[in-house]
Amino acid sequence: MRGRSLLRLLPLSPAVALLLLFLGGPLAYCVYIAFTDLQLTGQAESSFVGLENFRTAFQDEAFLNAVWLTLVFTVLSSLVGQNTLGLVLAGLMRRASKPVRTLTGGIIVTAWVLPEVVAGFLLYAFFRDQGTLNAVLGLLHLPAQNWLFSLPVLAVSFANVWRGTAFSMLVYSAALNDIPREVEEAAEMDGAGGWRRAWHITLPMIRRSIGTNLMLNTLQTLSVFGLIWVMTRGGPGGKSQTLPLFMYEQAFQNSLIGYGTAVALLLLLVGSLFSVVYLRLLRTEV
Repeated sequence: MRGRSLLRLLPLSPAVALLLLFLGGPLAYCVYIAFTDLQLTGQAESSFVGLENFRTAFQDEAFLNAVWLTLVFTVLSSLVGQNTLGLVLAGLMRRASKPVRTLTGGIIVTAWVLPEVVAGFLLYAFFRDQGTLNAVLGLLHLPAQNWLFSLPVLAVSFANVWRGTAFSMLVYSAALNDIPREVEEAAEMDGAGGWRRAWHITLPMIRRSIGTNLMLNTLQTLSVFGLIWVMTRGGPGGKSQTLPLFMYEQAFQNSLIGYGTAVALLLLLVGSLFSVVYLRLLRTEV
C-alpha cells in the first residue's frame, strides 16, 4: 500500500525538486542573510548579528511608517477598491447586453494587461500638477492641486485599483455565472428585492470566490513596487513609501542587504498572516 502511494507521488518529484531548487534554496539563503550585517559596499566580510536587524526595524520610525502605509494602501486599493468595484462591475455586466459586455470588458482588461511601469507612467501623467485630472478640473472651474504631493497614498491606491480591478471582475463574473438562474428567479417571485437577493443569495453562494479573490489581491498588492516607484518614488517625505520601497531603499540605496532582507521577511510574514485569516474564513460555514 505504501509502495503504491510512493508510485503515485513519483510524477510529482521533478516539480518538487524544481521548487526546492529555485524557491526553497533562495528563500533559505534570504533567511540566513536577514540575520547578518551583509552590505553591498564598505565591508570585507559579513558577520552573524542575530535579531539585531529586526530590533532595528521595530525601532525605526521610517519602517513603522512604511508598515502603516502598506496596510492603508492594501485596504484602500485591494480590500475595498479592487474587490468591491470588481464585484459591482461583474454584476452590472451580467445584466448588460453582449456588445456592452464586450466593449467594457475589453477596456477594463486592457488596463490589467499593461505592464506595471507603463501603467505607472499613465497614472503619473493623470495625477501630476499639470496632468489630465487638473485639466478637467480647470474646465469645470474646480480647484486643482498637485495630487502626487498632497494625497500621494490616495493617488497610488487609485492607480492600483485602476490597474487591478479587471482580475476581480473576471473572478466574480465566473462565480456569478455559476449561480443557477432558478434560485434568483424563485427569490424574486417570493418578493425579495435586489439588495435582499444580493445579501442572502448571491454573496453567500460566491463566498469562496470572494475569499480566494481577496487573498490573491492582497498578496499582489503587498508586493506592488513599480507602480508606486514610477509615480512617487515613495515621496514626498516617505508619505507613500510602502514596505517594498522601504526594503529597496535599505538594501540597494543604503547598501544594507542584511537589514533590507530582514524587512523582506517581515513583509512575507504580513502576507502570510493575511493568507491565514482568509483561509480560516474560507473554512468557516456561513
